[in-house]
Amino acid sequence: MSDSSPLPPVRLHTEAELARDALSTPLLSRAVRLARWAGPDTRVDAGGGLVEEQLPAAAEVLGLTGDDAAALVSEAWRVTMDVGLLEVVDDQADTVMAGEDLALITDGTPHDVLTVWLGALESVIADAAVPDLDAVIDVMDEGGTVDFSQLDWDPEGEAEFLDGVLGNLYLLTGSEDGPGDGPVPLPALAASMIVPGDMGEPTNDMLEQVSDAMMRLDDQFRLLEPIGLVVYQPVDEALMADPEEGAATPVDETDVSRYGMVRLTPLGLYGLRARLLEAGFTAPAVGELSDKGADALLDGSAAYGPRAARAETEQWLARREPVAAARELLSAARGSDPGAPLRRLRCQEALSLVGAAAEPAVREVLDDPELGGLARVWLTELGATDVPAPSEDLVFWLTIDTLAAQLAAEGHSEELQALVEGLAQQHSGFFAAAWRVEHPATPDVLEAMGRLHPDKRIAKEARKAAFKARSQQGG
Repeated sequence: MSDSSPLPPVRLHTEAELARDALSTPLLSRAVRLARWAGPDTRVDAGGGLVEEQLPAAAEVLGLTGDDAAALVSEAWRVTMDVGLLEVVDDQADTVMAGEDLALITDGTPHDVLTVWLGALESVIADAAVPDLDAVIDVMDEGGTVDFSQLDWDPEGEAEFLDGVLGNLYLLTGSEDGPGDGPVPLPALAASMIVPGDMGEPTNDMLEQVSDAMMRLDDQFRLLEPIGLVVYQPVDEALMADPEEGAATPVDETDVSRYGMVRLTPLGLYGLRARLLEAGFTAPAVGELSDKGADALLDGSAAYGPRAARAETEQWLARREPVAAARELLSAARGSDPGAPLRRLRCQEALSLVGAAAEPAVREVLDDPELGGLARVWLTELGATDVPAPSEDLVFWLTIDTLAAQLAAEGHSEELQALVEGLAQQHSGFFAAAWRVEHPATPDVLEAMGRLHPDKRIAKEARKAAFKARSQQGG
């Protein structure tokens, strides 16, 4: 995913809701409890880690028992130190004191709490990109030195791979045609990083890479779940059993959920968006245009999917009086620039949300050369019976404007192809008249109609008309 990739607008929970979610995550809540437990007698080693003698007491504070208690304590303690809930005392390098950020947990704003959580998230993501401890021990010499060249580990490459996976999970979660709040199969997420999207059948080598990536991601998502980034269903261990030994229970290899399922939480969506913004991406969120002008709304939501555009517009309208909002929208919809047709389409959709209250403002633009067609269509859909009939020139101008908007919004979609075929069928002389339409998008629209229409004869007519239109415009 490059920094120029368009990211879908996402719907975020309120900061108050997200802060509550952050404080209830297993890892941050343990880190906070440890920070409040620590005192003058708490000792740390040279790296700031809790000394081994104090692990049992810390585990008791957290209510942890079992073989993994020490590891969970160490993980939480590391977060405590990484995000500044505790700090090493300057003149006593083996003890700690409360850090400035500890007070933010109880006295800070929801945004302050989320800032602390984001720091914890960065710490965990960094840890997730580090090789398994057993693998490190295997290549450690007698003096305790690690030969990283034997690990086949590229720190930068591993971090980039995990960032790419998380970016793709963000895209899938935010896309209107994605799973939304539903889980994503781990094989699909791994394949999204390895198998080209336009490839038919992946090679055996690629399938092996996908399988290896799944196992890495399985370990990484297990680490990322306690910080609240994801909800994760791990890979079924029965799938990894030695075929010669046989599984304890029958394995249904067609059940995709057994290969791991991951879902981004609302808190995780917030966290990944924050990371994307920090990395320089444009990552829109529904509602961030609600306090801006109509021009920002129509241009900003132009590339949104239908549901996101509607939600953004509803929030924008909720802050304004209906007639004033309608006038502002209509004014912003004017223009002859390339983005104007899509602005007018978004304006018409917004006016439909305003409803009958917008009628006075719409009637004011019936004679406007750029908005008169839109106004007539809107009033007719409203059920008005006294709508003045459009001239033939206005009908053709509106047709070109509508097709230009659809091209900008959808590209060469099946719906647009059906619209093009219908126009050519209903109006036998369409192209003979259309090339004369004084609209900046006329040549481009006619060229697109030539590409879209399946009938070679009609497609040729459209291309000829496009040539005439371009010559007329001096292009």
